[in-house]
Amino acid sequence: MSKKLPTRAEDYSLWYNDLVKRAGLAENSAVRGCMVIKPYGYAIWEKMQRQLDDMFKRTGHENAYFPLFVPKSLFEAEEKNAEGFAKECAVVTHYRLQTDPDRPGKLRVDPAAKLEEELVVRPTSEAIIWSTYKNWIQSYRDLPLLINQWANVVRWEMRTRLFLRTAEFLWQEGHTAHATAEEAVAETRQMLDVYAEFAEEHMALPVVKGVKTANERFAGAEDTYCIEALMQDGKALQAGTSHFLGQNFAKAFDVQFATKDGAREYVWGTSWGVSTRLMGALVMAHSDDEGLVLPPKLAPIQVVIVPIYKTGELDALMERIRPIQQGLIARGISVKVDARDTERPGFKFAEWELKGVPVRLAVGARDLDAGTVEVARRDTKQKMTLPLADIVAAVDQLLNDIQANIYQKARAYRDDHLTRVDSYDEFKQVLDEKGGFVLAHYDGTSETEERIKEETKATVRCLALAEPDEDGTCMVTGAPSPRRAYFARAY
Repeated sequence: MSKKLPTRAEDYSLWYNDLVKRAGLAENSAVRGCMVIKPYGYAIWEKMQRQLDDMFKRTGHENAYFPLFVPKSLFEAEEKNAEGFAKECAVVTHYRLQTDPDRPGKLRVDPAAKLEEELVVRPTSEAIIWSTYKNWIQSYRDLPLLINQWANVVRWEMRTRLFLRTAEFLWQEGHTAHATAEEAVAETRQMLDVYAEFAEEHMALPVVKGVKTANERFAGAEDTYCIEALMQDGKALQAGTSHFLGQNFAKAFDVQFATKDGAREYVWGTSWGVSTRLMGALVMAHSDDEGLVLPPKLAPIQVVIVPIYKTGELDALMERIRPIQQGLIARGISVKVDARDTERPGFKFAEWELKGVPVRLAVGARDLDAGTVEVARRDTKQKMTLPLADIVAAVDQLLNDIQANIYQKARAYRDDHLTRVDSYDEFKQVLDEKGGFVLAHYDGTSETEERIKEETKATVRCLALAEPDEDGTCMVTGAPSPRRAYFARAY
């Protein structure tokens, strides 16, 4: 293997960037601000996608696909949404290139090919989808309309970081329409719960469910719900959002329905999404100074088998390994046998450790003769010798133990970095010296929120749904406060 990774303690940002590249997850592309997701990274995203898609369909949603381009007039129909995204939009103004007469072999934009109306490359799809829903929804019989799409979006970012913030990223976006506000709010909360379940059960990532303040709310929404996670450097990361849109988009695009008694009303909407930012969360929440630590449920390779052999022994050893491999596969476990004869076992161990494979089996003829297998788990680096006779069942159980242990470790870190403070000085001290979530009273005004952000670089991550009401006073202004908010510095 090449030189070691930077440590998290030395430079967390450099550690993250190096790890993403060296573990084969992604790399920078020829397009500034955009990334290439490599096969190993995309395999993790596919597992996320498959699991989430199953969860969406179990809750009654169907997949569809809508255009990448949004006519500017449609985009600006919902004013708050348009204003909120205006500075991040890429815009198509022409539809043709031509040979440049002044530069042989080069091209230029054809000045005669200007579009009559500019097309916005979608930063989010509410506008194009709600303009379509106007045709799909006529009466109460057409509701609820529960649609999801897997897509790419473009938000023109200048300061980018692989997975966490890129000009183009992959995501899913759900867009639903309902007959009543109560149904729409129930949908919004249901999808928040789906995201939280996915994060905790599959990503092994503990999250706080909450609602955003007006300052942090999605442009065009009445309420934004979120799941917030804590990374190992004490910074928070918004891992998913679910928005109650009220009737804002229905009114902007005149989406009405005939009720059972013949009246006409505007529908109520929601939208919700998670993106490849979850890949960044997965890396930052669990990995260590040797490489990735992947929860088994999302690892592309759950078990790697490394044959230990002398020259001329490999074929015979592979025949003895095959039943182990097949037994694991029969249990639904993804297995790779690394039989490369170009690398030594030590190199292979380090490579699969870097890539975060949860379980490694080192198998030699001498071990098999003794009826044993050497097993190493990635999360704790513990090595053990297990009986060959029940190795398949033991590895299956070990994968469950690793999944649970990774979650418990992240949960312990998160719980240790939940700090309640009552003064502004203590608030600043905790942010600087400890990090994590700081629970504090503030007066709920946008002005105070902006002041805290400007002075400390911390934002209100959410008003946690599980946090009880508690009378107090704002740490900044001394004004009354009915409950504590979760603050943190964040990605």
